Amino acid sequence: MKKQLLLLLFLACQCLAFAQKSKPNIVFIMADDLGFSDIGAYGAEIKTPHLDSLAWSGVRLKQFYNTGRCCPSRASLLTGMYSHNTGMGYMNGFDQVTPGYRGDLSRNTMTIAEALKQAGYASYMSGKWHVATETKPKGPQDNWPMQRGFDRYFGTLIGSGSFYTPKSLTSGNTPVKPKKDFYLTDAIADSATVFINDHAVKRQGIPFFLYVAFTAPHWPLHAKEQDIQKYMQLYEKGWDALRADRYKKQLKLGVIDKSYRMSDRHDTIPAWKDIPKQERAIWVKRMAIYAAQIDCMDQGIGRIMQALKKNGFSENTMVVFMADNGGCAEFLSTMDTALSTLGTDSSYESYRGNWANLSNTPFRLFKTRLHEGGIHTPFIISWPGHTAKQGTIVENAPAHIIDLMPTFLDAAGLAYPTIFNKQPTKPLNGVSLVSVFKGEKLPNRTLYWEHQANRAIRLNDWKLVSMSTEERPYIGTWELYDLKTDKTERTNLALKYPDKVKELEAAWNRWATENNVFPLNGKDLKLRGLEFKRN
Repeated sequence: MKKQLLLLLFLACQCLAFAQKSKPNIVFIMADDLGFSDIGAYGAEIKTPHLDSLAWSGVRLKQFYNTGRCCPSRASLLTGMYSHNTGMGYMNGFDQVTPGYRGDLSRNTMTIAEALKQAGYASYMSGKWHVATETKPKGPQDNWPMQRGFDRYFGTLIGSGSFYTPKSLTSGNTPVKPKKDFYLTDAIADSATVFINDHAVKRQGIPFFLYVAFTAPHWPLHAKEQDIQKYMQLYEKGWDALRADRYKKQLKLGVIDKSYRMSDRHDTIPAWKDIPKQERAIWVKRMAIYAAQIDCMDQGIGRIMQALKKNGFSENTMVVFMADNGGCAEFLSTMDTALSTLGTDSSYESYRGNWANLSNTPFRLFKTRLHEGGIHTPFIISWPGHTAKQGTIVENAPAHIIDLMPTFLDAAGLAYPTIFNKQPTKPLNGVSLVSVFKGEKLPNRTLYWEHQANRAIRLNDWKLVSMSTEERPYIGTWELYDLKTDKTERTNLALKYPDKVKELEAAWNRWATENNVFPLNGKDLKLRGLEFKRN
């Protein structure tokens, strides 16, 4: 009898070990303010060999969307819901005392890390959190990563700042000070590799989820000199020539097709030939630093991939890469920044719409806007044995960042929990993409956006979108596009098809009513402290 019990116990342990081994590890990597064309596999001249290798060994999705801004994208990623259903319709720290705009990730939502715990996963995070109102160490910590399901954390709790002397740098729940020669992109990558190495030693046989949230290439323009120098000569070509080069490369790679006509240079941006020669050097260095930030991030991703390989995780790990929004046109400048100090901790600059227009090739507009330039992201998935043929570009129906939570749960073999914190969970807004990674069709559905009073809806190939303005913040004029023939939104069909505009507007209003987007009014606008710009 004793032998039989021991045998049953042994078999049970073996079954548990097999079940855990069969569950994939999941590594999700997010870049910050990266444009659609900013990595090699999507057309860039920037050196990203490790990301390109992931693309060649995995698949790229041709149509993938974020929310157009840092905080909402992170909230949607973590929960599988539209950001307004998480309290993060705008930005962290801006509490309007309405459900959609609390500025703090709702405790009534479940994060990926919290859900995966129920499937036996360990969860780690390295990088930018940016979904909590309280970020000071002496204040409440209930919405920090360690209290939202992660076993280990290193990174910054706030949205932006110096790469050399960042504020809110945190290890676990403890504030830490950057040491000499600290550089945030390297620290995020190196912490991720430490988590992988430690997991291999201390938690063998247990699957893990690793969320790597780089702050690169978000402003300020801070990069290491050796990385900057790789690009100084290259960007003397200027944004017009390089935009044309990227477009040609995208066509050759197949990440766009001929129906994607190049959008016009934004009307606030002069032609490169019209930039006075004495001013070009500062513009060249701005873009060289931005490229260096991406280059350094890619180097870090290479170290993460090497850690997976060294520890025998590569064959059973899903690796996903995307960006939280498109290239950023925000104008940021330290007064009288000298060329020699640009890129150091003495400067605080952005590369502005002039270069963001290059980043978002071939699309229109930028971060915060809901035209394709603001919300269309590169998307790479590498998962050995579970995707279409290596290097495939999947012609999928549109997918959205709300789909990642259900995708990761599906991959882990976990149904979405119906109870969390002794309360019924809110239903997921997204769907699993596991079959899409294999090249199967995703059924068409309607997708919605709202951010900073910009609005959009996509139904099949029809897209209705509006831009808020200072004069008309919540009732910007609707524009209608047929994305099947006009993916870069060049020809507004609103006047030609007024009934389609009314149909889609009504659908958007129903969604906004049901998903905590309303109320939208002048009081909300004033509380948000929004600044509206031409771009």
